[in-house]
Amino acid sequence: MALGKQIRRYRAALGLTLEQLEARTGVGVGTIAALEGRDSERSKYAARLAAGLGLSLEQLLDESAQYPPDIVLADAGGSDTARRDHGADDDLRIPRFDTGGAMGAGVELRDQPGVIQSLRVSQEWLHKNLRHYTTAANLCVVTGFGDSMRPMYNPGDPLLVDLGVVKAEVDGVFFFRVGNEGFIKRLQRIPSAQGLLIRAKSENTKYDAWDITEDMDLQIFGRVLKVWRSEDL
Repeated sequence: MALGKQIRRYRAALGLTLEQLEARTGVGVGTIAALEGRDSERSKYAARLAAGLGLSLEQLLDESAQYPPDIVLADAGGSDTARRDHGADDDLRIPRFDTGGAMGAGVELRDQPGVIQSLRVSQEWLHKNLRHYTTAANLCVVTGFGDSMRPMYNPGDPLLVDLGVVKAEVDGVFFFRVGNEGFIKRLQRIPSAQGLLIRAKSENTKYDAWDITEDMDLQIFGRVLKVWRSEDL
């Protein structure tokens, strides 16, 4: 199995540059180029690159098949990505973030009251309501969990996340993990004498802010683009 060959194959099928694949996965251009150039057989970044290519890890490693680019099958064990809904030519199905898939394996989302499986939207809705996102294939829905971000949203509310943004290069609300625990927090970049700090802040004032240090096992899954806040009537 030539992992590098497979990465190069699907990147070409998607028409992605090395820089665009880096933006999707957080894996550096140099690392991706080296993997492709050496036809490497394994890499610790394989699962992240597979998710960035719209595949499960198993699909990426399967040289005997050709999977449609930017489509991930929910039953294949990978992270779902947005895809056209075959029931309506103009509709797009935005699936849930798969905590059992290659990208989110083992992540614990505490106090999550059930799961929203998917959102189905028209292309017109996408155009008029989402102005800034990397690509429709990177969109997913995360069901709100915990009460630390109230009143922005409530537990159980849908959040629209762009999985193509895997670095906190600007301040914003992000979906990420530290260790095996998942979080949704506002991340603020703060200059200091020791360098740049990233501070995780809750909307709920009952929760303290905390700093993410370099020795923490941090992975940013994506940036939260839109939330819906429910109210009981």
